[in-house]
Amino acid sequence: MTLLPDIMPTPSPQLLVAAAQQTLGLGKRRGPPRAICLHLAGEVLAVARGLKPAVLYDYNCAGALELQTYLKELQGLGFLTLGLHILEIGESSLIVSPGHVCQHLEQVLLGTIAFVDVSSSQPYPSICSLNQLQDLRDFIAEIITHLQGLPTSQSLAVSRSSVHSSGWNLCTVFGILLGYPVPYTFCLNQGDDNCLALTPLRVFTARLSWLLGQPPVLLYSFSVPESLFPALKDVLNTWEEDLRTRCRTQNDFADLIISSEIVTLPAVAL
Repeated sequence: MTLLPDIMPTPSPQLLVAAAQQTLGLGKRRGPPRAICLHLAGEVLAVARGLKPAVLYDYNCAGALELQTYLKELQGLGFLTLGLHILEIGESSLIVSPGHVCQHLEQVLLGTIAFVDVSSSQPYPSICSLNQLQDLRDFIAEIITHLQGLPTSQSLAVSRSSVHSSGWNLCTVFGILLGYPVPYTFCLNQGDDNCLALTPLRVFTARLSWLLGQPPVLLYSFSVPESLFPALKDVLNTWEEDLRTRCRTQNDFADLIISSEIVTLPAVAL
């Protein structure tokens, strides 16, 4: 019989919104809107619960220092029961649980996910493996070594650090860190163009109910080319089964809904 962890005490939505708006505002501006504040808190809780490896903060220009203050505010509200880490990569900041994200990255090195090459030099997207992307293997190993080298503490300290990312394909690295089962990759020397324009894409979303009366938390959103979907089914099914298993080990979220739809766009930005 699996013992479920105690439910984290959830502060009122008003307190969660205030924590974000007071710490993530810039200058005289308030922080993100109410809906984003609540969604961000839900994403942070999902990271703490091991339901996703990381959150990429891209709601405004708040940086690592502001995010660190924000997480400390959440801890002061009794919202989090373990320390989280702010990882700076390039000009971006990710909120991670070092232990959870290292476990995820170690699984990636074992070949648990697939990659889709969308380089503009080729007419169609194609599947490739991590073994074909040696530089990416090195980047993943570097992140693992960096996170494992962080000072350990039994306190709720919110730490932050940065990794040197020159030459990294950040689109692919972020896809991995965010837990996508099929990240996109492409040749950096060909610019940001890709071969996804007018390509039917199957867009997957995973949502979880959290606060009563509030919209579900969007836990994952990623796409795969529809033409490659049959070949990627096993990887996607494994990802879904793993996510459902993780959801059963916690009590904060409920009603996992994974859905997909097919879209075709004139251009796709990665």
